[in-house]
Amino acid sequence: MHEKRPLVEALEKFHSQKNISFHVPGHKHGVLSNLPEVIKDALSYDLTELKGLDDLHHPEEAIKEAEELLASTYGAKKSYFLVNGTTVGNLAMLYTTCQYGEQLIVQRNAHKSIFHAIELVGVEPIFVTPEWDSRTKTTTFVSANTIKSAIEEFPLVKGVLLTYPTYYGMASNEIKEIIDYCHTKGIPVLVDEAHGAHFKANSGFPLSALDYGADIVVQSAHKTLPSMTMGSYLHMNSSIIKVSQVNKYLRMLQSSSPSYLLMASLDDARSYVQRYNEMDFKQLLYKRDLFIQALQTIKLVEVIEVNDPLKLLIRVGSYSGFQVQQALEAQHVYAELADTYQVLIILPLLKKDQDYPFAEVRKRIKMAVDELKKETPIIPKDIRNKSFKSVSTIEMNMSLLNEKKGEWVPYVRSIGRIAKGILIPYPPGVPLFIPGEKITISMLTELEEWIDKGATFQGDHRLDEKLIYVVED
Repeated sequence: MHEKRPLVEALEKFHSQKNISFHVPGHKHGVLSNLPEVIKDALSYDLTELKGLDDLHHPEEAIKEAEELLASTYGAKKSYFLVNGTTVGNLAMLYTTCQYGEQLIVQRNAHKSIFHAIELVGVEPIFVTPEWDSRTKTTTFVSANTIKSAIEEFPLVKGVLLTYPTYYGMASNEIKEIIDYCHTKGIPVLVDEAHGAHFKANSGFPLSALDYGADIVVQSAHKTLPSMTMGSYLHMNSSIIKVSQVNKYLRMLQSSSPSYLLMASLDDARSYVQRYNEMDFKQLLYKRDLFIQALQTIKLVEVIEVNDPLKLLIRVGSYSGFQVQQALEAQHVYAELADTYQVLIILPLLKKDQDYPFAEVRKRIKMAVDELKKETPIIPKDIRNKSFKSVSTIEMNMSLLNEKKGEWVPYVRSIGRIAKGILIPYPPGVPLFIPGEKITISMLTELEEWIDKGATFQGDHRLDEKLIYVVED
């Protein structure tokens, strides 16, 4: 049964009929397209809701069967294809769980789409601060004790929203304890599992939050599975949240013209997970271990392994991660990201009969390191967020904040002001200022430390002019 790819098969059948298009999209099976031929050829499968191809918003045929196979593969009560990325899943989770003015516990280093959802829904966020891991030099997960403290202090919360695993592949060993505790209080647990869609492929990967009992889990299939960019999954396993509510908001939030190419790739990615076997995983680990050993023979190179076998951190002597990234890109090797200390690479989820140019990559990394030795190291200094209490709230709710005008002020004169924009030193990606928070002396002290260390900042700022965005007095 799981060998089937219902939507892929429906598209192939439709394509084989040599149909003539008098419907959208306007490229007419690619005939009018001037794109490169390799892309243009695929447009003959870029179709719309025609007979035999089903409808994502009211699935009754191929899409319905494909989503049922998805739920079976992942052990969910109900699963959905998402064509607007994990972002739309995160939005749907919050709209389904919370109403305007209600409280939600959310970890401080959540994805920006979570902060957007908080603003759109009008939720009052209760922020919990994740733990710092000195080995990987990254922020990781929120402890069970922190979640319990937050619930004790704010017993009326409508949900807990966690990120699992981290971008860097670190998985919480306390997530089951958190989920079980929340459920004793009747509180649903929502999980942004963007980087864990492959966990179901083999028991050698960390368990999915779905296996631990999370109520809703959203995954980016395109990050580690062979799905097109923007392809994601949403899984439900809840006795607290109604499926009808999730249906309602996904119909509102997802495109009414979903890409059939994208949905077919989601169907194919599900099949890829289902058919991934022990020999596949064994061969993956074998090739991975050989690659790590080959990298470790390069002088100055250090490889840091994390919980997820598909993620590796690479450091080179006293050089910053940004220097390493630049040197790699000069050799046409592109890492997922760089931070002050290291670069993060994401390995392919290979099957036993597939290969990857690891030997060539090792050669190029060696060349990058040799070139890097000609530069002066920008020695990474130990950095981490220190200004945050384990549990905190905002001073001004989003509704009131949106009514207020903002102004740019010198950050040295911002003590006691309310932040209008978000400011995120990266890494580790934990917001220093969140809209609605009161700016404290400790926050400003830390901001100056980040600036001195040459950190990169995301969000609303004009730090080159020493200005930040606050609520107008």
